[in-house]
Amino acid sequence: MLSHRAAHQLSFDFKGLINTILYKYVGAEEIRETTAHLPPGSRILSINHIDNWIRETKQQVDVWGLIAATFVIDCEGYLRIADRHSEHIACAGGKPVLSAGEIFFQKFNNDLEVAEITNQSTGFCSEPESWHYVAKALNLIKISYPRSFSIEFIFRRCFACSQINIVKDNIFICSVCKAKLPQKWNFDQ
Repeated sequence: MLSHRAAHQLSFDFKGLINTILYKYVGAEEIRETTAHLPPGSRILSINHIDNWIRETKQQVDVWGLIAATFVIDCEGYLRIADRHSEHIACAGGKPVLSAGEIFFQKFNNDLEVAEITNQSTGFCSEPESWHYVAKALNLIKISYPRSFSIEFIFRRCFACSQINIVKDNIFICSVCKAKLPQKWNFDQ
C-alpha cells in the first residue's frame, strides 16, 4: 500500500528537489466546474506585486486593519493570491498546489507584511506540513511573515459519509455522522 504522501502527485519543485507533494483538488465538483473559466490568482513575485494587487482589485482593510486574501502556492512554488471570496481551485487555475489557505496582509510602519496565514482550504485540504513551501514562496518576495501557520487546520474525509471534516481539539470524529476519522491524511483514498 502506498503511503498517504505517495498518492499525492510527485514532481520536482521550483528548486529542483524531488518528492514535492502536490495537493489535488478534493472539493465539490460543481465548484470546480463553475470556476473553470475564471483566471488564476495573481502570481506574486515581489511586495510591489502585492501592493499593486491591493490597489487594482480595490481591497479594503477589515476591522482589525488586515487585508484578507485567498492564496495558493502553485506547482512552480510561487504565491498566487485572489480576493478572499474566491475559491482556491480558481486561484490555482484548476491545477494542483503545494499549499492553500488564507493570508492576511497588514501595513506596519509603511511596510507590508503577512500578519496571519492559515492552511484553511476545504478544496485542497493541504496539511500543516505544507508550510515549508509557503515559507519558500514568501522568502522569494522578501516579505515579513509568521514562523508558521497562524492556525493549523487538520482535514480528514469521513469514510462512512464522505464529508470533509476539520479536526478540532484532536478529536477524530465526523461532524456529520459521528464515525471515527483516520489519524492520517486520507484524501488519496
